Order: sequence, then C-alpha cells, then structure tokens
Amino acid sequence: MKIWAKLITDGKIRKQFVYEKEERLTYSHFFDYLTEICQALDIPTPVLLKTHIFNFAKFNHVRFIRRDFVEEFDYDQLFLENIIL
Repeated sequence: MKIWAKLITDGKIRKQFVYEKEERLTYSHFFDYLTEICQALDIPTPVLLKTHIFNFAKFNHVRFIRRDFVEEFDYDQLFLENIIL
C-alpha cells in the first residue's frame, strides 16, 4: 500500500511524502495511517470523519482543508491519494 500525501498552498505542492506499508489498505486503520503521515510531514492531525474515509474508498483520494484541523494549519489543504500499482 502506498499513499501520496501533498501539502498544497495556492494550488502548488509545498511539501510531499509517500507513505508505504507492506500490509494491505484497511479502512479501520486509516486514522493510524493518517497520524503517521502527519507526523512525517510535521503537521497536526486533522479530524477524520466518515465522509473522508468514504471519499478515499470511492475516489482514491481525500482532501483535508483548514477547518478539518483543530490546531493551526499553515497550508490550504492536505491531499491524500492512493497509489494503485
């Protein structure tokens, strides 16, 4: 499983990270993946809602915007994309 994480401001990628795990993608562990990605990017972890998981499952990507974060978030959005091999 690979997830491409992008921090976007003004339509430009400011920082990116590819998260890799040997295990298959499990939606019940999605918050754990999100936490590890945010730690690697040194940003706060956003609030994860059921709609975020549904969007990732249906469209292979999810977008977290500033209002999804409780703490200060210096970017316009965190965009996670499932890399399918």
